[in-house]
Amino acid sequence: VVGIGPGAQDHATPAALAAIADTELVVGYTTYIKLVRPLLGGKEIIRTGMTEEIGRARAAVERARAGARVALISSGDAGAYGMAGLVFEVLKDIGWKRGESPELRLVPGMTALNSCASLAGAPLCHDFCAISLSDLLTPWPVITRRIEAAAAADFVVGLYNPASGRRTRQIVEAQAIMRRHRAGSTPVALVKSAYRKLQHVELTDLDTFLEYEIGMLTT
Repeated sequence: VVGIGPGAQDHATPAALAAIADTELVVGYTTYIKLVRPLLGGKEIIRTGMTEEIGRARAAVERARAGARVALISSGDAGAYGMAGLVFEVLKDIGWKRGESPELRLVPGMTALNSCASLAGAPLCHDFCAISLSDLLTPWPVITRRIEAAAAADFVVGLYNPASGRRTRQIVEAQAIMRRHRAGSTPVALVKSAYRKLQHVELTDLDTFLEYEIGMLTT
């Protein structure tokens, strides 16, 4: 299970590159497959779309059990809002134990929080946390409690999955919660597609950041 970093090959670890090179089959979300396309010559590829994560995990495990060397890729770090947790769920369902087939190795990568922070300055030089605003798998009241707690405790907060075409209210509510605890002048960095072709960075503040475009590629 390989974390490929933010997308640019320069920011993938040598261990991640070596892991992909050593495999016969690469499984991943379509966008992530495109990001590592130069590494995939002569390899079998299984690619699927958004919301098909469990299917990717099952396909990777099944092929590995059959004897193939498989790389299941995730952007950033596969253990941070990535595929690693789903792989363990699939393995648990089949009664897998450590040391059994398939052999499992997790290759860490640079997370979105790290890559975006490097483009904004040094925002993570004290205590920080990450919160995903996607309520697809987590109830929204649970997420709002986490935002409230992080805001009240004065953490630097990285917001993953802040908005999408159909999901726009969550970032508005997140701003309202934050403003109960922070000054409107609190710095906010909006980083889109860090270290990819469409990279864009806006430095703004808590009062006005909703005036800018925010989507699924924004942290």
